[in-house]
Amino acid sequence: MIEDMAERVIAACDGASKGNPGPAGWAWVIADGDGTVVRWEAGPLGRATNNVAELTALESLLTATAPDVPMEIRMDSQYAMKAVTTWLPGWKRKGWKTSAGQPVANQELVVSIDALLDGRSVEFRYVPAHQVDGDRLNDFADRAASQAALAQRAAGSEHGSPEPPPSPDTPRSGGARRGSSGGTAKTAAASRPRTTGGSKRTLNAKFPGRCRCGRSYAAGESIAKNPEGWGHPACATATGDGA
Repeated sequence: MIEDMAERVIAACDGASKGNPGPAGWAWVIADGDGTVVRWEAGPLGRATNNVAELTALESLLTATAPDVPMEIRMDSQYAMKAVTTWLPGWKRKGWKTSAGQPVANQELVVSIDALLDGRSVEFRYVPAHQVDGDRLNDFADRAASQAALAQRAAGSEHGSPEPPPSPDTPRSGGARRGSSGGTAKTAAASRPRTTGGSKRTLNAKFPGRCRCGRSYAAGESIAKNPEGWGHPACATATGDGA
């Protein structure tokens, strides 16, 4: 457990699922006052959803840090953040049921995180994923989680592991990124704008990418704008498991 950090720990955590559900992994990273990574850890989950991976990353980070040290935790998962900061009190009042009367998804993880947060000083900070000049700690955690999901083995500073490799979804300078086909393109570059049955405007993706839900979309597939970028039209208005 981390006991000798600075007055306030700056950390990030992330999860990944290649298929949602599919091979999944989690990761967290801690930095010093200058933003330099001083410790990180990642692990496999077998087959799991993106939401499970995100919550597991947060649970693992809280378990690995001293409860009396104030923390800032950066995350790109609005679901995981809202689950433990916004929806949780209502779920507890309703006997772990959502507003629709359904059992809360991933309840065991949420209960564990709730206990780990008890009495702690934690500030959650949302950071959009895969942005040009985005948050470096979140990008590191994202890459480590993706590597753990694909390799299905543990990694981290205590294992002597090298920094995880760049992700195909990591933006490059100038607002462009490299797609899996090897070409360079704007993240949201697309063609033939159109609309579907709803009011959400959709496009045909010109290059492959990854949706906020963790699943990939292919070139030519219909995509729509969401608060974090581009992805599946159904995910553009999704509010998560706890609406």
